[in-house]
Order: sequence, then C-alpha cells, then structure tokens
Amino acid sequence: MELAAIRAFIAQEFPQTNVVIEAVGTKTCRVRQPVDDNHLRPGGTVSGPTQVLVGDIAIYIAILHELGPVALAVTTNLSINFLNKPAANADLIGECKLLKLGKRLVIGEVYIYSVGNAEPVAHVVGTYSIPPGAVQ
Repeated sequence: MELAAIRAFIAQEFPQTNVVIEAVGTKTCRVRQPVDDNHLRPGGTVSGPTQVLVGDIAIYIAILHELGPVALAVTTNLSINFLNKPAANADLIGECKLLKLGKRLVIGEVYIYSVGNAEPVAHVVGTYSIPPGAVQ
C-alpha cells in the first residue's frame, strides 16, 4: 500500500487515533503523535501508554506498506524500554524498521523521539501475527 491508501485505511479502521503517518518506505515508516494535555502524566512527561501506541502503530503501518490491507494482523508481543524523559511540549516521532517479514510473523523495532531531541526517548520491539492466507 502506498502512503495515501494507508492514511485512508487507518482513518477508516482506526478513527480514534490521531497519529500522523509522515512517510513509508521499504520495511520502514515514520509517524508523528501530536502531544497535548491528554497525553501527559504527572511530572510533565508524555505517558507510557502514548509511547506504546506510537511503537505499535508504527510497526502496523510498516506492515501495511509491505503486505497491503491486512486488517486482522494483530500484535502478539510488544516490549518497550523507556530511555529518556519525553518533552511535554513536543510531538513524538516514531521511526520503524521491520526486522523480519515472514508469512506468519513480522518483527519490527521503533525508536521514539521527542521533536527537537536527537536522543531516543523509547525503544520498542514488537511482533505481529499475520492471518493465514493474507500473504501470497
């Protein structure tokens, strides 16, 4: 799937998300999570669940780019390491690379950054299960 088709698919299937899909490439993608008060936790930082969302959806978008509209692909494992405190006044950027693209399993990693900071705030590794028959 190309960028416009992925954006339309996500808007239709996941209308609750406001993640912006900035770019897709061969086994890669870049997403932006606009950060506002709804994403903050006490202490003036972006919440862990918001960071998990960025990692999870980035892997899914990279899969869509490679395999097409696989609506029933599901996360089977997700691990996140929180590395640095995200800025409360900056969007999050997720940069994904798929490490394994199999017929049944896809493994991806995502580095998450606060805009304006070169050091990652989190590192995510996730595995998705691809439904039988989805990949030819």
